[in-house]
Amino acid sequence: MPIQKSFQINSKSHCCSSWIPKVIKKRVCTSFVEDSSSNGTLCQCGSGRDMHGTVATGDCFGAAIVTQWNSCQHSSEYPTDAFGEMEFTGAGRRHSHFVRLSCDTPPPVVYQLMTSHWGVRSPNLVVSVVGGGGNEKVKTWVREVLRHGLVRAAQSTGAWIMTGGLREGIGRCVGEAVRDHSAAASSLSLKKVIAVGVAPWGLVSDRQKLVNEQGSFPARYYVQNTSLDSCCLDINYQAFLLVDDGSVGRRGGETAFRAKMEEYISHQRTGLWGSGSIDIPVLCMLIAGEANMLERMDLSLSKNIPWLVLNGSGRAADFICELLDALSSMPMSTPSPLPEGEDSQSPSTEMRDRVRDRVKRYFPAKSELDKLVDRALRIYQNRDLITVFNSEQESPDDFDTVLLKALVRANKRVSSDSSEYIEELKLAVAWNRVDIAKSELFSGDIQWKYEDLENSMTDALINDKPQFVRLFNENGLNILDYLTYQRLEGWYSSLPDNTLAYMLLQRRLLERRALATPHKEAGSLPNVSCPTDQDSPIKRPMSPMSGQSSATELSLYEVSRLLWDVMGDVCQPFYYSLLELDKSTSSWRALKHVNKLLLEKSQYKEQRCQYPWASLLIWAVLQNRSEMAVYFWEMAGESVLGALAACKILRELSKMESETETKLSMKELAQKFENLGHDVFGECYQSNESRSFTLLIRQSPMWGEATCLQMATAADARHFFSHDGVQSLLSQIWWGDMERNTEVWKLVLAFFLPPVIYTKLINSKLSTMAKTKELSKDVRDKIVDLHWNGEEENEEHVALKENLKKVPSSKSKKPYIVMRWKEFWFAPVTSFLGNVLMYFVFLGLFAYILLLDFKPPPNGPCTLECILYFWVFTLVCEEVRQSFFMASTTLYQRMKLYIQDMWNKCDITALSLFALGMCCRHFEWSYEFGRSVMAVDFMVFTLRLIHIFAIHKQLGPKIIIVEKMVKDIFFFLFFLAVWIVAYGVANQVLLYAYDPRPNWIFRRVFYRPYMHIYGHIPIHEMDADKLEEGMECTNNVTLIEEGAEPCTSTYANWLVVILLVIYLLVTNILLVNLLIAMFSHTFSKVQDHSDTYWKFQRYNLILEYHSRPCLAPPFIIISHIHLLIKRHICKIPSTKIKHFVLEIPGREASSVQSSIHTISSWIYKILEFCTSALSWVVETLSQSNMIKPTRPPPTLR
Repeated sequence: MPIQKSFQINSKSHCCSSWIPKVIKKRVCTSFVEDSSSNGTLCQCGSGRDMHGTVATGDCFGAAIVTQWNSCQHSSEYPTDAFGEMEFTGAGRRHSHFVRLSCDTPPPVVYQLMTSHWGVRSPNLVVSVVGGGGNEKVKTWVREVLRHGLVRAAQSTGAWIMTGGLREGIGRCVGEAVRDHSAAASSLSLKKVIAVGVAPWGLVSDRQKLVNEQGSFPARYYVQNTSLDSCCLDINYQAFLLVDDGSVGRRGGETAFRAKMEEYISHQRTGLWGSGSIDIPVLCMLIAGEANMLERMDLSLSKNIPWLVLNGSGRAADFICELLDALSSMPMSTPSPLPEGEDSQSPSTEMRDRVRDRVKRYFPAKSELDKLVDRALRIYQNRDLITVFNSEQESPDDFDTVLLKALVRANKRVSSDSSEYIEELKLAVAWNRVDIAKSELFSGDIQWKYEDLENSMTDALINDKPQFVRLFNENGLNILDYLTYQRLEGWYSSLPDNTLAYMLLQRRLLERRALATPHKEAGSLPNVSCPTDQDSPIKRPMSPMSGQSSATELSLYEVSRLLWDVMGDVCQPFYYSLLELDKSTSSWRALKHVNKLLLEKSQYKEQRCQYPWASLLIWAVLQNRSEMAVYFWEMAGESVLGALAACKILRELSKMESETETKLSMKELAQKFENLGHDVFGECYQSNESRSFTLLIRQSPMWGEATCLQMATAADARHFFSHDGVQSLLSQIWWGDMERNTEVWKLVLAFFLPPVIYTKLINSKLSTMAKTKELSKDVRDKIVDLHWNGEEENEEHVALKENLKKVPSSKSKKPYIVMRWKEFWFAPVTSFLGNVLMYFVFLGLFAYILLLDFKPPPNGPCTLECILYFWVFTLVCEEVRQSFFMASTTLYQRMKLYIQDMWNKCDITALSLFALGMCCRHFEWSYEFGRSVMAVDFMVFTLRLIHIFAIHKQLGPKIIIVEKMVKDIFFFLFFLAVWIVAYGVANQVLLYAYDPRPNWIFRRVFYRPYMHIYGHIPIHEMDADKLEEGMECTNNVTLIEEGAEPCTSTYANWLVVILLVIYLLVTNILLVNLLIAMFSHTFSKVQDHSDTYWKFQRYNLILEYHSRPCLAPPFIIISHIHLLIKRHICKIPSTKIKHFVLEIPGREASSVQSSIHTISSWIYKILEFCTSALSWVVETLSQSNMIKPTRPPPTLR
């Protein structure tokens, strides 16, 4: 299981202090080698004689005197004593990580320390800036290149900038450039610029402040504000690697380690968990420098590390540029074969002479001239790895393009089997520079193939680069060929372990493993060991392109179960048909079947994904990737339903998420998808009303046969339900085949006088539709006649007219009496009206029996009471129908869905109380109890009217407000109960010395303080000055225990009055006004959205009465018998269900979805254009003094 973030933060210092000294060492000079220039007081390492234990007098054979100090021979390794976090005193910025390490430390250990434990993000590029050390002055244009070129390129590519890390020369300029970028950039881009300082430990001033054997968290480091002290660490770096070779005050001890570190990083993969398609590019950048830079450059070039040289920046850089330019036209001779691994060409004598002359000119005071010439010639032989940046020809704004081309040249030299364009594309993807890819690679000149884009597409998907996904999809990559179920499984396996989706999937995987492990046979399951956090400090998930899966690896079954947990019963389970499972299959059988299926060669893995964009949308939504999810939603089709499904998933995940920021981002993205669905449906409703209605009730195979209305209900999409189009459809279903403008009094009259149905008092839609169809038939005939326009009626014309005549104008007509009868009684509004009227009759009958005719046995029950019993029995039958016969799911799921509704709980309570009261009233000994239960039950039945009135346009929103205020009352009652108990107990103790009667204690402790709030204060019992004379009371304990009234104590009566005053002050003034304020806040908050809440509840009420039989209780028993015969005996399916769930053939469904997809694409493109235009405006205004745009404005495609 993954380690929680909070645990990682709290245990970071303990974890680092425990293992870092064991793995990382420091170097200490242990042999004194005398420095001849110090008169014997200093060692050649730079430290004094007293810092050494022994004196080196001989070499390893003990025969000769040692004259040259060597780090490997004369220093020893010890556990490091300087590591942790560094706080720059007075800087007011985040801490920087540091560690003192030996120059022989393995680079993998250091890289893992930085990425896994320090939390430094893995780079997409490493730029190692060398040269320009010491107090050498840096030219102004070089500073501009660093500020506007290097740091900007690092921000856009996610690069590490590696320098010496000291407040001198180039290191200081890079630090200032990073500082300026941090001040102007957003927090997101700030995280992308990582400055790493690799400095010699012995050269750092005040380094003793960093020493702590247990680790410093943090170490306080003071930077002197003077230019003379140039060896302080720079404040603007995020990490420091302080390389220790045992010397003090010497430069160059870190050079070899830095070269090895660069080589190691160049063999690591980019992307999350190394999932990228290329190795991390490493580029060395030479600025100025001395002769020792030739050795450094020669060492890196021999390891195929490319270099970028700034021409005109200083001595060594100018020498290299002039060398490349002067020798480019000279041929190279091959006098003798060279050893394997070196260049096959050797320099000619003339070339060597030219190089020697230039070395003398640039480095006149240097000895060992031949070594410098040899290094210069070897550098020239690797000229393909060197790129020159000329400040006169290229501006700092083009620096990122120069970097890209330099790395492409290097990759082309190293990798001979790949084209230059593919390598350039991989680099652009790794840096997330879609602008470079569009301008350089996808301008129309290159014909890309599927094979060229496949790996880059995987890289872009896993590492969340939606702009590249869009670019590849628009330029030749077919998602149908690309996405297979095996690839999809691999992506789910590579989810980051800190995401909620990963933890939920692992929980499901452990359940399946637990079932597979006890029952596995010898050789049936592979023995897969899962490394724990103790074995490895960081988890590396399975690669998406891993090999054959087994029963212990993540599969689509876990994904399906996760989606089922999140989506609920709103749709069919995803991927069940692939796994040969059915929804009714039990969990144990499903697990057993999946384990058996995965042990064999799974055929489904090689299949193409049936709905690739929808699968990608779910994958992105589970990871809370906003931009990528929106793009997949745009491409998936089913735009309205897809947006609502994403909204449902995100809202369910937000309930399970523990991180506050992630929870808020999920809720924001869920609201964004709901708004998108609302907007797309709004455009559909304006363009075609009938098709938009079909869209709401159409079952979608892509989303598990769910409909938009079902998904919106499950997602609690109240904003979507508030749309006029949704409400128009609900009104159409509510009124059935009757006109919406029919007055209620006409319906009531028709309810009591059924013959009114056949009059014109109640208008029907069918009559209007018939007139429209007759008119359309005449128009069709005229169109056909005008089309031929007097031409000879040939056979085709005659056939067309015959076909039009054969088209039926309407469906087979039913008898007028039956048709009008069904129009009225089958409408939900009629069912609702009948239930309301009969419910009032039921409440009236119930009240009459309780008040006037509730006779005790043996005289009761009377005839009216028996009718009431039968009436309640019909109510029970209706509740049974709603709970057991309403859905096609399992019995458990039906009961769970039924219980979730608050008003169903109210119905169960009312019916249960009625059954209890009915049973008790038949016995003399329990008659009074039964009568009391019936009285309470009448209250519950009466409160049920609130749900009925929720359909009213004025009362509905007010009921919503009342429901919200009820929650406020519970918080008020909590505070009130605290004060009642505190005051009541104290008041009882002070007034009555002894009163053991429980009923009176309850009254005086709870009931009396509560009544004080309403002004009922018995002063004559509490104030000693107003006690009534002649009251019969006693202080005799025996009489009190027998039931006598105890006398009031007057000892501390003054305290009783004070407590009463305080109690009334707090409750009547403070708490009551607090409650009023809470009510006011709730009202103002809900009032603006109460109409939205009401429209959402209106759907549930319409759905309920749409599914109810047309007759109301007690006559509903007739409808129940009719439904039982029709549905379960004759097996006649219901036609009313098509009002909410409609299955459309493929051709018509495609026609509907094509129009929806076009609308959603236009909406997304408009949003994208507006966002791009605003970003261009902001970027333009943030540049120099006047408005100077760095790129052309966006255009609407």
